[in-house]
Amino acid sequence: MPFAQLVIGPPGAGKSTYCNGMHQFLGAIGRKCSIVNLDPANDKTSYPCALDVRDLVTLEEIMEEDHLGPNGATLYALEELEENYSWLEGGLKELGEDYVIFDCPGQVELFTHHSSLRNIFFQIQKLGYRLIVIHLIDSYTLTLPSMYISALLLSLRAMLQLDLPHLNVLTKIDNLSNYNDLPFNLDFYTEVQDLSYLLPHLEAENSRLTNSKFGALNEAIISLVEEFGLVSFETLAVEDKKSMMNLLRAIDRASGYAFGPAEGANDSVWQVAVREGMGVTDVRDVQERWLDAKDEYDDMEREELKEEARMREEAHKAVNGDPDEMDEDEELANWKSSMPDSGIKVRRKE
Repeated sequence: MPFAQLVIGPPGAGKSTYCNGMHQFLGAIGRKCSIVNLDPANDKTSYPCALDVRDLVTLEEIMEEDHLGPNGATLYALEELEENYSWLEGGLKELGEDYVIFDCPGQVELFTHHSSLRNIFFQIQKLGYRLIVIHLIDSYTLTLPSMYISALLLSLRAMLQLDLPHLNVLTKIDNLSNYNDLPFNLDFYTEVQDLSYLLPHLEAENSRLTNSKFGALNEAIISLVEEFGLVSFETLAVEDKKSMMNLLRAIDRASGYAFGPAEGANDSVWQVAVREGMGVTDVRDVQERWLDAKDEYDDMEREELKEEARMREEAHKAVNGDPDEMDEDEELANWKSSMPDSGIKVRRKE
């Protein structure tokens, strides 16, 4: 039974960066992974692409032939992919039991109102894939109450539209310390606690929001999100190993991978460790690492990297010897052995 992540989110949320980082991380822990690009506008992928929708249809061709703008052409391209689903099905069957990551387009209407992407996901599910939606949101949205509420509505609408196991993720959490201080701790935003505390900050953001009509609208929106009680967030710093491990653990539990993946008993030590919860990070640890004491943690990690480099150098010297203590003949022999073979042989006349 293959598993797959469906990576969605607005433009700039870091979808392609996430796909590239997750692909590298899964390869490092020994999980065979392939990436499928479903974005017809993404002509320069930063990751190795196993299957690319641009081989079927490109945004430039649609815009030129049908005189459509970028958004309309993207909708048309997804409808074209839905009509030619057999092309995608054939490509997925060639991937076998690989863990698949789908890099989806960034137009939000594709996963909030339009039905083509949803229909494609359901057809993929019929192939036996266990799917989970990874909805990425830039953590910059936390800096303004209005953007945060908009992100909540977007996440809620995507969850209701796609109707699949779903995780909302705040990306670029390592950049959050570069912005203005948040009025609440990080757990207030990730756990979507009592949103009524946001109302004074929302009114202070813009004088027009102090109007009684806007106040009633804000209260209605907050009440709507809280009544559903569906939205919460994970956090991610894509270049941080612990952050990536913590997110992957949450993904595996939500998708069912943690309870019996296709590899079974052939899992490596890293895979078993991730499944069993190694590297579990609480949101308060994230707050301390990236907001409260970011500089101290950065210094500590630099020292750890220096120590690891020193230990590797000492281990290398123990195996190969100290180059300073080698005699001239040994150095010359090592130099010759390191030179590439040109394939040319010289015979000297006697």
